[in-house]
Amino acid sequence: MEKVILGQPIGLEEFIQAAVYGSQVEFSEEYKNRVENSRRILEACVDRQEPVYGTTTGFGALVTEFIQKDQAELLQKNIILTHAVSVGEPMEEQEVRAVMLMVLQSLGQGRSGVRLELLERYRQFLNKNLIPYVPKEGSVGYLCAEAHIAAVLIGEGKAWYQGELLPAKEALEKAGIEPITLSYKEGLALINGTTSPTALSALAVYRMEQAAEAADVAAAMSLEGLGGLLRAYDPHVTGCRPQKELCSTAQHLYSLLQGSQLMEQAKDSHLQDALSLRCIPQLHGAAKRVIADAREVVECEINSCADNPVIFGTPEEPDVYSNGNPDASYVGMQMDALCIAAANLGKMSERRNARFLDKNLSGLPWFLVKDPGLNSGLMIPQYAQAGILNRMRMLAVPATADSVSTSAGQEDYVSMGYNAAVKANEAARCLEYILAVEVFSAYQAQQFFDSSLKRGKGTAAVYDAMGEKVPVMEKDFYLYPWLEWTRDWIHTGELQKTAEQALL
Repeated sequence: MEKVILGQPIGLEEFIQAAVYGSQVEFSEEYKNRVENSRRILEACVDRQEPVYGTTTGFGALVTEFIQKDQAELLQKNIILTHAVSVGEPMEEQEVRAVMLMVLQSLGQGRSGVRLELLERYRQFLNKNLIPYVPKEGSVGYLCAEAHIAAVLIGEGKAWYQGELLPAKEALEKAGIEPITLSYKEGLALINGTTSPTALSALAVYRMEQAAEAADVAAAMSLEGLGGLLRAYDPHVTGCRPQKELCSTAQHLYSLLQGSQLMEQAKDSHLQDALSLRCIPQLHGAAKRVIADAREVVECEINSCADNPVIFGTPEEPDVYSNGNPDASYVGMQMDALCIAAANLGKMSERRNARFLDKNLSGLPWFLVKDPGLNSGLMIPQYAQAGILNRMRMLAVPATADSVSTSAGQEDYVSMGYNAAVKANEAARCLEYILAVEVFSAYQAQQFFDSSLKRGKGTAAVYDAMGEKVPVMEKDFYLYPWLEWTRDWIHTGELQKTAEQALL
């Protein structure tokens, strides 16, 4: 597995490689030089007792309180201890890794004044897979989750190491990592900015890209199984409305269904399909546009510094700016939009699946089972879809439209970008389950079609792969494990790869 080198801009793929798949992280010489130069400038400011927010002053509403040089270490420790207040269930391992990676990216821009040895600790955490225990609930955009991670640096809190959840000091000792004493501005820098919203947003975009690709495959399976008409996707049609994602989705469906004799058999059977079959390129395309916009914003944020204050100039002539860059509105609004895109993909998938189950609409046995009545078949997975879709509609309510004043009015507006990013990841997970039910129905429907008729190049590959693992439902059996299996197949991207490799 290739290393991820920090120092030059990285893309979403490299970010995911380190955060999700565990690639080792290295610092380039340029990265190190930027950090060390920034540190020299900050130390000159401290030596001259110049006012620098969160370094020689207090935090938030306490910005007017001057902090003596001999109290600097205590100030930075205190901010970690008092800000580590997110609560509830912990983040997933890859979510914590993503936040730590984003801290390295932000502070590595050389505008924050931290020591290189501080960032080396987080690099060691990533490379040795030491994962701080981070409760997930209770952030308006930054601070709280990041503080739980930073607490482990100083021997506070808990961390996972080699499968064990341990007190931080014990985890550090087992990993061979020394605790660190925080210096000027370092506590503030570790928890400031848009690191957790951006990190979680990167994961959400990655998951949604995967899910949108799976949605195309699921839609092709349903279109074929329900006897839909590809004529609605003809280039004459898409050329009338040349949205890039609409056109590419229509072409993708054509490719997945290439050579399908089932589609050929259905082409003159009726004039027009229901909207859930006819409008796949339109809705899927619109969702993909939202995802593409989110990727563009997130990749910019991944390579940004959202710290406050930021440091420029030289040790002789320092130039320090207090600013509003820790605001997470950019990623927050995109994540709210991503939730809406996910809900839309989910609502169409559920409708396609419902058509399979209704004999009046599909011409297939009720609920795709040979002896309906004695057997419920696939009646109830659609109930699960309905419940999950209701949850997705709740998630589609924008977090960023809300605000609550904090810090005694000093932070009188907050972005709520963190909650938007948390929602987007949940929405992506929900979408995977809804698609899994549709794919499972399309697979079970195959027993009622003439097996001598060829399926599409992409759909046939999916059916063949499922046939090696998944039983055909001729009568009721325990469904849960197979729905989870199908969802995992989507989540890992293997369903999508199976379909795409068949098109090569």
